[in-house]
Amino acid sequence: MSPLVGEGSKLYPSTLYVIIIMRRRMLKYTPEHLHCDAYFWGPVTPQGSGMLAVQSLAEKQENFRLVATGVVLELDQSSQVMKKLKLTGNPYKIFKNTAFIKGMFNSSLEVAKFEKAQIRTVSGIRGIIKRALHQPEGAFRASFEDKILMSDIVFVKTWFKVDVPKYFVPVTNLLLPSAERYTWQGMRTVAQIKREGNIRNAAPTDSLYTPIEDREEKTFGPLKVPSNVQKALPMRFKPKNDEIKVDVSEERVAVILDHKERKIANAFKMLRTLHGDKLEKSEADRKKRMAKFQDKMEATEGRKMNKQREARQKISKMMTRKRIVNDIKMDKREQKNQKDNRRK
Repeated sequence: MSPLVGEGSKLYPSTLYVIIIMRRRMLKYTPEHLHCDAYFWGPVTPQGSGMLAVQSLAEKQENFRLVATGVVLELDQSSQVMKKLKLTGNPYKIFKNTAFIKGMFNSSLEVAKFEKAQIRTVSGIRGIIKRALHQPEGAFRASFEDKILMSDIVFVKTWFKVDVPKYFVPVTNLLLPSAERYTWQGMRTVAQIKREGNIRNAAPTDSLYTPIEDREEKTFGPLKVPSNVQKALPMRFKPKNDEIKVDVSEERVAVILDHKERKIANAFKMLRTLHGDKLEKSEADRKKRMAKFQDKMEATEGRKMNKQREARQKISKMMTRKRIVNDIKMDKREQKNQKDNRRK
C-alpha cells in the first residue's frame, strides 16, 4: 500500500511492506489484534519517533481512518523482507521410490541450487531432490518415501527476498501561500482514477466460467499385495484367487463331419456311454459294500461296548462288596476295643 506517512513535521507518500517478525515474512494483510513491523523508504528519522499513516488528506471524507500508527525502530538501508514461494512440478516417469520430475525449474543450474531440498506431494508423500537430468531442461531425479502416482503434484516451499521500493516524495504544502495551503492534493491512486473515469477492470480469464468437460474415468490396476504381507494378514483379509469363468462355447467353430467321421464319432459316443454305465454300476456296488461293511463295524463296536459295560459292572460290584466287608471288620474291631476298655 502507498499511504501518506507522517513522522514529526515530515509528511510524504511511501510504500509500506508489512511483515511479521518471525523470519521477516511479508504479509498480504495486517494481522488482527497483533503487532507487526513495516518497512518503507523515507528520510532519516531519530529512533523512537512516532509515526502515523493516512490514505488521504481530503477535507470531506465519508470514512476517515488512520492506516497505521507506530514507532520508528531502526534505520537501515538493507532489508531482509522474505516472501513465500511454492514451486510445483509433475512426474513424467516413475520407478519404485524414485521419479523424474519436470516443470518445476527452468535449467539445471536452478536444480543444482535446490539439491537436497525437501519436496512433497499433495497427497503427503515426502521426498528429496537428488540430481538434475540432461533432458528435458530443468528436470531432475527425486527420491520419495513411497511410490507416487502420475497424477500427483510435487511442490517445494522456498523463500525469496523482496526489495523495498525506493519511493519517497516529500509533501511541501506548508510552504505554499495560506490560500493554497489546504487545497493541496496528493497523487491519485489507480482506484480513484478508475472510479472517476468510470473505468471497469477487465475480468481475468481465469475467473470466467468455462464449459464443463467430462473428465475421463481413471482405471486403476488390480491391487497387488506382496507375499510377505499376505502371510501376516488375517484369513478374512487375504486376497482370494477367484477362478475366472470363461464361456468356451463362444470361441468354438462349427465343424461339419463327413459320413466316415460321423460313424467314428457315433462309435466313440457309444463306447463313452457304455463306459459311463459301467462306472455307475461299479460306484453303486462300491456304495453297497461300504454300507454292508459299515453295518458290520457298527455291530462289532456294539458288542465291544456291551462287553466293556458288563466288565465295568462286575468291577463295581466287587469293589462295593469289598468296601462292605471292610466296613463290617472295622465295626467289629471298634466294638471289641470298647469292651476291652470297659473291663479295664
